[in-house]
Amino acid sequence: MATAEDELLLPRLPELFETSKQLLDEVEVATEPTGSRIIQDKVFKALDLLKKAAEMVAQLDLFSQNEDLEEIASTDLKYLMVPAFQGALAMKQVNPRKRLDHLQWAREHFLNYLTQCQYYHVAEFELPKTKNNSTDHNTASSTTAYPSLFAMASQRQAKIERYKQKKEVEHRLSTMKSAVESGQADDEHVREYYLLHLRRWISISLEEIESIDQEMKILREKDSSKEASTSYSPRQDRPPVKPFVLTRNMAQAKVFGAGYPSLASMTVNDWYDQHRKYGALPDQGIAERTPELKRAGQEHEDQEQKEEEDDEQTLHRAREWDNWKDTHPRGYGNRQNMG
Repeated sequence: MATAEDELLLPRLPELFETSKQLLDEVEVATEPTGSRIIQDKVFKALDLLKKAAEMVAQLDLFSQNEDLEEIASTDLKYLMVPAFQGALAMKQVNPRKRLDHLQWAREHFLNYLTQCQYYHVAEFELPKTKNNSTDHNTASSTTAYPSLFAMASQRQAKIERYKQKKEVEHRLSTMKSAVESGQADDEHVREYYLLHLRRWISISLEEIESIDQEMKILREKDSSKEASTSYSPRQDRPPVKPFVLTRNMAQAKVFGAGYPSLASMTVNDWYDQHRKYGALPDQGIAERTPELKRAGQEHEDQEQKEEEDDEQTLHRAREWDNWKDTHPRGYGNRQNMG
């Protein structure tokens, strides 16, 4: 039973719950990054309010294992969602160094909420594995390397059904929200409204626990890989390799070659001096033409002119032949003995 001092704290509990719920809704629909200062301030404030609300719920002894769901007052049903709100807000914390601790803390609160809902038979669902049960399950299933197709299909079907139920519950909540918040709904509708909220958060908690387990597995594997890399002893320095040649002696080089496609015929300085002599370097402008280049250019021009003249003579002969064929049809000269 609640004492007189606890009864004085009772009016503050609805305010704490509604304020923390409003902060959670603002964080969920915010367009700012989750790691921004504004969002993190709301997360910390809501977590502090929910901590006080959870302490008040425990002091007031609102929920007992000796009573059924029907014995809980309609206005008190919403306080069952306090652990779920704490888990959802814990997931919004963005400290990378404490991420694993935040995930474990959030999982505990989601599991606490689901345990209470299962005890009061709020909805039919399978409670996720605890840490001890999950380790036993992993050792038992280690013999099978891959999950069966039937298990994967059933898990996928369960997710689809849970998603459909969640959407249906959200639709019903949106139609009842205005009447309940304005105080126009009767006790039966208020009770149904909060029961729908409890079922909605059951679906959310199941999804979040599944996501938490996957992320925790990744983080633990990452930490183990870091430990393995730090404990790995660095490779000892090898002695320097002695230089080697492709041919043993000069005689073998003369027979089989030096082992390279070609050998250098001049040094870089010789190449530079040769190009500077002809003025072919980039900083010397247009290179001067040597007598050899001039002679080669003249021969090329003469060859082109000769080809053009040959082309004109060939064209002239072709035209004369065409004209002759026009005036001398085929069989023109074979006209003897034709009567």
